[in-house]
Amino acid sequence: METNKQNTALLVMDMQAGTLANLSDTKALISNVAKGINSARNKQLPVIYVTVGFRAGMPEISTNNKSFTASKQRFNKMSMDGFIKIHADIAPLKDDIHVVKRRISAFTGSDLEVVLRAKRIEHIILMGISTSGVVLSTLREAADKDYRITVLSDCCADADDEVHRVLTTKIFPRQADVITVEEWNKANAIVM
Repeated sequence: METNKQNTALLVMDMQAGTLANLSDTKALISNVAKGINSARNKQLPVIYVTVGFRAGMPEISTNNKSFTASKQRFNKMSMDGFIKIHADIAPLKDDIHVVKRRISAFTGSDLEVVLRAKRIEHIILMGISTSGVVLSTLREAADKDYRITVLSDCCADADDEVHRVLTTKIFPRQADVITVEEWNKANAIVM
């Protein structure tokens, strides 16, 4: 019997080798993400890892998709297993759920929505790389799907610090609660 009475889940998005490599300093980010994951586990919330990955030859990448087409050659030279591997300090446990997506949003090309419905999740807590990529796209789609959304701002990162700041202080608050991991740890009422 599952004990998640809060109908809340934590989404750990794109915290994988292939995306962490795009950031110059990940120490504080990984530490904050680990705190968020531990908090979710202590609250008995489902922890759902979402990674972007492709099949051999990447048949999922259309030439119409500007961002993925630009990266296709780089992806082709990598081992997909290595690319989607989660950093050891925040790696999934046996009971955590792992969802592989084929696009920027955690919903697109994945079975995330099926998992959320099966667990009766109505509130998602978002963390991930990049703020202007997976976090923004997932937040927008989740808002359109009527999920309650919380973004842990210091558990998200972007290659452009100013873009991260604008999104977390001006754009995201229109559709989500935006707090730090410490605020989330202290305010249990936010996830209820």
